[in-house]
Amino acid sequence: MKALLLLLLITATAHAQDAAMLIRQGDVFDVKYQTEEALKYYLPAEKLLPANAELLLKIARQYIYRMPKLGSSEEKLASAKTALGYTERAVKAEPERCEAHLGIALCWGRIIQLQGNKEKVEGSRIIKEAAEKAVKLDPKHDYAWHMLGRWHQGLAGANSLVIALARLIYGDIPPASNEEAVKYFLKAIELKPDRLIHQIELGRTYAQMGKKKEARQWLEKGLAMPDTDIDDPETKARGRKTLEKLDD
Repeated sequence: MKALLLLLLITATAHAQDAAMLIRQGDVFDVKYQTEEALKYYLPAEKLLPANAELLLKIARQYIYRMPKLGSSEEKLASAKTALGYTERAVKAEPERCEAHLGIALCWGRIIQLQGNKEKVEGSRIIKEAAEKAVKLDPKHDYAWHMLGRWHQGLAGANSLVIALARLIYGDIPPASNEEAVKYFLKAIELKPDRLIHQIELGRTYAQMGKKKEARQWLEKGLAMPDTDIDDPETKARGRKTLEKLDD
């Protein structure tokens, strides 16, 4: 019996060491946003450490990062759903990890962009709950506050059809306002002022409120910042589009 336990311990240690090596190799490509190369190392590592929350989140991130490179909406949706599956496993493996719940919100944020109004309503509720959980677990995580801001911004600016559908499905919907969105984006900026998406989404919220001066100020500030995150070019495109509309 002791010999068997020793063998199992040796095997588990070897697996952990092999997985750690694979993860380090994957990390080299992760920081360069080279998703396919990163997955070549992360996926074999997952077979050795299937319940490692940090690794599962790294894998989920690759499936989100690769979405802009995919051709069709169907491929993008499938990639986002794959990311969600890994993120849900991370929540199960480590339910008190802020990044896992934040990952749920981020994945659903991508998914609802590719689906109809009903899915947008259902996904919106999940995003709010996941972001609130993330903030509770780590009040200093800037992107958790950002996602709460995006939820308020999105629902406050939703068309009447989406609002009516939400009431039909749920009977009532949580209150949302641009003012709350502003508060959360400012909190995110306070925590991480060099993340340009906070600035641009704050500007877009002010534009939604009809406050052109404030909108222009924050949009121009965000657009002047250097790209650091993989989705910064996409974020800047949204910002430029909003800025152009201010002149209409």
